[in-house]
Amino acid sequence: LADIDKETVDFTPNYDESQREPTVFPSRLPNLLINGSAGIAVGMATNIPPHNLGEVIDGCVACLDRPEIGLEELMQLIPGPDFPTAGVISGAGGIVEAYRTGRGRIFVRAKAHIEDAENGGRDKIVVTELPYQVNKARLVEKIAELHKEKKIEGIAELRDESDRKGMRVVIEVRRGENAEVLLNNLYQHTAMESAFGINMVALVNNQPKLLTLKQLLEAFLRHRREVVTRRTIYELRKARERAHVLEGLAVALANIDPIIALIKSCQNRSEARDALIARRWASGVVKEMLARAGAEISRPDDLPEGLGLDGDEYALSEDQANAILDLQLHRLTGLEQDKIVTEYDEILVRIRDLLEILSNPDRLREVVRGELLELREAFADQRRTVIEVFREGFDPLDLIKPQDVVVTLSHAGYAKWQPLEVYAAQRRGGKGKTATSMKAEDFVEKLVVANTHDTIMCFSSRGKVYWLKVYELPEASRTARGKPIVNLLPLEENERINAVLRLSDFDEQGYVVMATASGLVKKTPVKDFSRPRSTGLIAIDLVDDDTLVGVAVTNGERDIMLAASGGKMIRFNETQVRPMGRTARGVIGMRLLEGERVMSLIVADDGLILCATENGYGKCTRVDEYPLKGRGGQGVISVQTSERNGPVVGALLVSPADEVMLITDQAKLVRTAVSEISVLGRNTQGVRLITLNDGERLVGVESVIDED
Repeated sequence: LADIDKETVDFTPNYDESQREPTVFPSRLPNLLINGSAGIAVGMATNIPPHNLGEVIDGCVACLDRPEIGLEELMQLIPGPDFPTAGVISGAGGIVEAYRTGRGRIFVRAKAHIEDAENGGRDKIVVTELPYQVNKARLVEKIAELHKEKKIEGIAELRDESDRKGMRVVIEVRRGENAEVLLNNLYQHTAMESAFGINMVALVNNQPKLLTLKQLLEAFLRHRREVVTRRTIYELRKARERAHVLEGLAVALANIDPIIALIKSCQNRSEARDALIARRWASGVVKEMLARAGAEISRPDDLPEGLGLDGDEYALSEDQANAILDLQLHRLTGLEQDKIVTEYDEILVRIRDLLEILSNPDRLREVVRGELLELREAFADQRRTVIEVFREGFDPLDLIKPQDVVVTLSHAGYAKWQPLEVYAAQRRGGKGKTATSMKAEDFVEKLVVANTHDTIMCFSSRGKVYWLKVYELPEASRTARGKPIVNLLPLEENERINAVLRLSDFDEQGYVVMATASGLVKKTPVKDFSRPRSTGLIAIDLVDDDTLVGVAVTNGERDIMLAASGGKMIRFNETQVRPMGRTARGVIGMRLLEGERVMSLIVADDGLILCATENGYGKCTRVDEYPLKGRGGQGVISVQTSERNGPVVGALLVSPADEVMLITDQAKLVRTAVSEISVLGRNTQGVRLITLNDGERLVGVESVIDED
């Protein structure tokens, strides 16, 4: 409202014409940007976010100094909205679009951090700032509701610890859950991340207009120039009026005795005023004052001709006569005359300055600029809202720390991951560490060494494939069971995950090769699996009680090896298997004897084949000892399945530098270096790999892959 009394803006009657109100405020700041605005009218709407005062003033000053400034430079000064509730703007793309076109959408997220568990406690997600216009109480209520409906899992406790020092909402994470994943789910499913649609519509000359950032700043600067110009005209008029009055007072002091005598002879104020106006008076010091000022510089625009200085005489106006009549006696001293002359000289300086502002655009610009910088000095503060540039195509993986992990799936369907380093390498024949706490008749059935940024494809007993991010699995201790896979994937009744494939570098030019327990093989282009569905996709058509035992990604020209429980292995080139669609059944890869089943699928390469048997024995054999045969044969002996050894439970392609995990039905894992396992011929029994308890069986073997 500063300067509103100086005729800086137009006034119009209010709705009932009982008062007059300004058509616009003479704002010294672009409040439309700083405070923001939101509203809906007939056929139009606006939604302008608040901005930082200091940054907006910097932008205005830049537009004054360099009218040709571009958006990129302008955004270095005004990087984006600044909300009073702080928070984090996720991604700069929406800001750029809004500033460039007037419309855009930004994502504002709550500021949260994770406090690690202390003294056996739980990890905590602590929220200290909320998105603009998000109600804290409603947010807490919504989080509790989603947790109750099991749409968000992993919350152990939710409480509001806010006080007069600030906001603090604490979400305790259930043990075994990934705090980063839970935080990402909160962003996705609650108002902890909110979209703010920017629509910078404003009235320009009483017409609604969609404005870019620069256009909005330029509109304010035009308004500010007009306000300063109108204020200057008003102040110039008032300064001239005061100078005119001072001239009259100086005339009165120069003619004090005759003026007093004249006033004393009059009957009333009106008669005295008319007498003062009718008579011409000696100019005295006024002539010298006007000579210094110039004849016209201080003359009011509306002063009638004939009034003022005329030679050595001075004709008083009505305003001057009234000022003389209002003059107090103590101002008739000589000192007061000096004060009048001094004030007159000061007003002349002011008048010259005002005239320069009106006549010189650069001077007008400096006034506008200076007033903006004064406000910046007085009121600017630090930006509250943080802008993170990465938002475009926001990936939850940005919240997840890359980490090598062991993913396990138990026979009963419990999945989890653990850091790879918790399994220290042991010498051959070691007792192993418990990988998970199992109930009776449950054991670890599938094991994959992966990274938290990987995706695993889960192939089920029904021939379907499901996609699962490793970080979506719960992190659990060695003795924890994990989470039921049915809570992570939409499995049907009695549907089990029978094969897991790790996908980190997925070559869309390659193929997915599958093998079933009955000896069938199938090759399907990777691109056929490029569009995941939440309900899963058919990967292979299985009949009777056949199950999927192995899956691999190939380039279409590799040698495939199938290991059977009876101790035989077949090797053939995959070119003998034509590519098939997802719903195809496959072709015979290996003919089996009654009671046998295929246990492993291997893509042949330089190295060793490690075979492991149910009773804890095994050996390594060079790959080149397995001859390349045609598809559909019985294969050659790989390991003797004697009474001591038992049937084959798995086979792997390894190198001497590798390590392997041995899995028992009592939930034990042994991590062993391949270099400690004997390299023997095909038709041999092998050596002890793991020491088993009475009744304990080896059920699987998996490679430990070094990510480096």
